[in-house]
Amino acid sequence: MTRLTLFDSPLFLGFDEIEQTFDRLKKSATEGYPPYNIEQIGDNGLRITVAVAGFTMDDLDVQIENKQLMISGKRMPSAQDSERVFLHRGIATRQFQKNFILADGIEIKGAWMDNGLLNIDMERIEPKSNAKKIKIQAPKTKNEDIIDIEGRSE
Repeated sequence: MTRLTLFDSPLFLGFDEIEQTFDRLKKSATEGYPPYNIEQIGDNGLRITVAVAGFTMDDLDVQIENKQLMISGKRMPSAQDSERVFLHRGIATRQFQKNFILADGIEIKGAWMDNGLLNIDMERIEPKSNAKKIKIQAPKTKNEDIIDIEGRSE
């Protein structure tokens, strides 16, 4: 069975990567842990805030690969953890990975932790125009393609 997508039109050239990005987004959309916020800060600023109660900075990793921001957390058990007896454990500290697809022109400015919240600041950089004129040339004739040893056209 053939799968129809938004980019099936012959007018969309080279958009395979975007289609793959949409597929990855659909898969990650169902992940609810840990909770996070995305907020606008200023005209071109964005901030992702992830609730990481119970994690230290050493337990967290933030990296960018192929236009994808990956935030992961893996808490290392300590000697204190084995001695503790929980009657109720409501603060989840399970391993996680959150992925965000970044648009072209988004730059990560920094990451910081405050009161159990991991904040990642980003800025949208306005792209410079890369428009250029393409020169239309006359068709090459057969004779122009043949050059003799002395560099003259035959």
